[in-house]
Amino acid sequence: MRAVLGPTNTGKTHLAIERMCGHSSGMMGFPLRLLAREVYDRVRAIKGDKQVALITGEERIEPPEARYFLCTAEAMPRTAGQHAFVALDEAQLGADPERGHIFTDRLLHARGREETMILGSATLEPMVKALIPGAEITSRPRFSTLSHAGVCKLSRLPKRSAVVAFSVEQVYAMAEALRRFRGGAAVVMGALSPETRNKQVAMFQSGEVDYIVATDAIGMGLNLDLDHVAFAALAKFDGHRKRRLTPSEMAQIAGRAGRHQRDGTFGTLSGTGKGDGEPLAFTDEEVYAIEEHKFAPLTHLFWRDATPRFDSLAKLIADLESRPAHPALKAAPEAIDLAVLRRLAADPVADTVRGPGNVRRFWEVCSLPDFRNVGVEQHARFIARLWDDLRGGYIGADFIAARIAELDRMQGDIDTLQGRIAAIRAYAYICQRPDWVLARDEMAARARAVEAKLSDALHARLTERFVNRRTTLLMKSLGQDASALPVTLEPDGHVTVEGESIGRLDGFRFQVDPDAGVADRRMLLAAGEKALPAILASRAEWLLAEGVGELEISGGAIRWQNRALAEITFPGHPGSGNFGTPRLTLSRDLALLPEAAKAKLEAGLAAWLDKQLEPLEPLRKLAEAARDPEAGSQARALVITLIEARGVISREDAGLENLPKEMRPYLRKLGITFGALDIFDAPLLKPAPRRLLHALGLDTRAVQDAMLPVLAEGSWAKGRLPAGYRYAGSQAIRVDLAEKIFRAAFDARSLVTAAHPKERNRPFRVDLALAVSVGLEAENARRLLGSAGFRVERARALAEGAQGAPAPDRWYWRPRRPGEKDERRGERKDTRSGQRGQPRGEPRAKSGGPRGKGSDDPKRGGQRGPRPPRDGDKRGPRSAQTPSRPPVDTGPARAGGAFDKLADLLKG
Repeated sequence: MRAVLGPTNTGKTHLAIERMCGHSSGMMGFPLRLLAREVYDRVRAIKGDKQVALITGEERIEPPEARYFLCTAEAMPRTAGQHAFVALDEAQLGADPERGHIFTDRLLHARGREETMILGSATLEPMVKALIPGAEITSRPRFSTLSHAGVCKLSRLPKRSAVVAFSVEQVYAMAEALRRFRGGAAVVMGALSPETRNKQVAMFQSGEVDYIVATDAIGMGLNLDLDHVAFAALAKFDGHRKRRLTPSEMAQIAGRAGRHQRDGTFGTLSGTGKGDGEPLAFTDEEVYAIEEHKFAPLTHLFWRDATPRFDSLAKLIADLESRPAHPALKAAPEAIDLAVLRRLAADPVADTVRGPGNVRRFWEVCSLPDFRNVGVEQHARFIARLWDDLRGGYIGADFIAARIAELDRMQGDIDTLQGRIAAIRAYAYICQRPDWVLARDEMAARARAVEAKLSDALHARLTERFVNRRTTLLMKSLGQDASALPVTLEPDGHVTVEGESIGRLDGFRFQVDPDAGVADRRMLLAAGEKALPAILASRAEWLLAEGVGELEISGGAIRWQNRALAEITFPGHPGSGNFGTPRLTLSRDLALLPEAAKAKLEAGLAAWLDKQLEPLEPLRKLAEAARDPEAGSQARALVITLIEARGVISREDAGLENLPKEMRPYLRKLGITFGALDIFDAPLLKPAPRRLLHALGLDTRAVQDAMLPVLAEGSWAKGRLPAGYRYAGSQAIRVDLAEKIFRAAFDARSLVTAAHPKERNRPFRVDLALAVSVGLEAENARRLLGSAGFRVERARALAEGAQGAPAPDRWYWRPRRPGEKDERRGERKDTRSGQRGQPRGEPRAKSGGPRGKGSDDPKRGGQRGPRPPRDGDKRGPRSAQTPSRPPVDTGPARAGGAFDKLADLLKG
């Protein structure tokens, strides 16, 4: 049993941590959950997450394998011998009127199996000797000197100073004054959550601000790199009256100045006196006591029965008010938990408390801390409502979840957020109880999550109100070279100088922060301009190494983050067939990029583009054929026309009358298909090349991303049929599939013609199963075949009552004769003048068939029989007719030359 006593900065807590880690298990109790959390993080770094637990009223992190427990004094289990090592920090708080009885009880009863350590001020020595006679007492000297520095103005306060105040209003006033004079200050108060406190302290420790404003909570074990502590007041309200701090309390706070071997100073602020003109100052006796660490020893500790009887409320209150037997102990003043119990014992709610189990449970409810500091009366009403929910068993998870959700709001000012944090701490405490809430673990996690969010919001509000980052940064950098300031590119694209945003990078374009003031941003912008080339070079290197997957081609340019990096152009002139490799023109966004990085980026983009253009390899082959002199002028002309049309052109626009038949095998080897109505390169009808042509801006027609076989009516914009499709009645079909349907019909006709060579234009049957299987409706399939010269004679329906299969339709092939006139041809020509490759299949079905030859197949070409029977003429052609529609562009628009927009590889 050891008592390690001494002033601040003697390493008592550090010693206890080392001793505990040397044992197989251990537990330490602390006066504040902030301090418990700090030590928890330190021990966890030594022993690992699975072996260390944190237990406070509002938070419980207890791994199953935990062997080391860091607790607040109230949450510290009242056990002996359960752990090898037990320590109690700041044990002199046993003399505190509100919480002293808790520390006294742990001092008397908390024991380690192998070692027990009591940590506290030297004033505790007489109490240790009186209450624990066998304890070994060790005194430790302070590592550094603490000296009085007198009175100082706030505007001349040295850096790395703490200002201590004892009310929220005074804390805010001091922080606001430091913001105006010194750029800002961190704020630490006992009401802050650990997350907020840690973030505020981190701002000070990192040097982001040089000042911290705090309440007396700073005196309880917070380790800060302070050089000076300035008191803005020397009196505080202790819950009953306003009184002057005792010398030991002053020393506890002033001792935060100077850490380890670095000396510290303390003093007061001018202008914060009583208002009578007398400055705030320490007395000579107080200065001597603080500097020499000599204080009046404690004469008593407060005590309250920790194991009262629970037979009834009356016996419970009597035991809690009983007096201690030891002369060194004194009955504790009435704390708020006992005051609430006495208040509710006289209320009708006491009638519901019957039996030892209910009395114990009722006392546990009354022990809920008053986190909101609302006083006995209002807190008692809250306890009564809580008991009303608990007396029947558990509180429902839905109820707790609703209360937590009500507090899950980040709006409001500093005071509003602090109020919500206090309220959520109460619910966090309730959720930690083992038998109060259903789904305890889930509700506790929700409460901690909301507290963390509120803490983040409070930290942000405190920083916004009390820290002028730009002023702080400029004051630090006065006389420094702007290029020496650290400029950082954040993951979200913001460019910051020492954490202060000066602009944003959208792709490679730098945009200045519009909120930056003219007076503050000059040096920041100078630093940014000097650092931008390096940042852009680093971004370009990352883009080529890891970010190529984010590149895309759109609008004829390579884009990243919706901004163009390089325009894609193609050298050459239309119709020449001489199409070079794509040329990249870097955008102005890359103007600040260093030349070496710019050249590397351009080469990387060119290599990436070359790989992206692989789906257009069929078009490259056509371009090579267009440059081949052995192909012949007629074949080259057809190839160039097909290139201009981006892979699909109608027979009527192809100029086949000038192409010798012996050149067709050569062109077929290039992948060109000579269809009944269209000439096309089938690989260019796949989704990838169609999308790429559209993205490059080489084909401005609508694109169907998946190149579906058949498009339903209404799935394309009026007058904008996607490239590669032709009308089929109310639907549209891809031209290569339309050609398969045509060929199936020609094959059916060929079989009948071969079997009956002497009969001209013998009717035949066409199976529409292929057309229907790809998604065409039967009637639209007939209209599609009608556009290729096929005429149907619909079979008569079975008479009513007749049995058997219906007769099949009879088909004839009757293309338009060379001299045959089309009644509507002139009308269509007027409405579509100058538009080559327009949809002629639909209107032609009304006037008798296509104008040109139906197919280049020798079996089909030239075989034209007589008209079908006249009775069939009344039904067959009419069934193949389609309603007239406005002229719509279904084929490639003819340009002035090959690759109208592709100035080299694909663009003409």
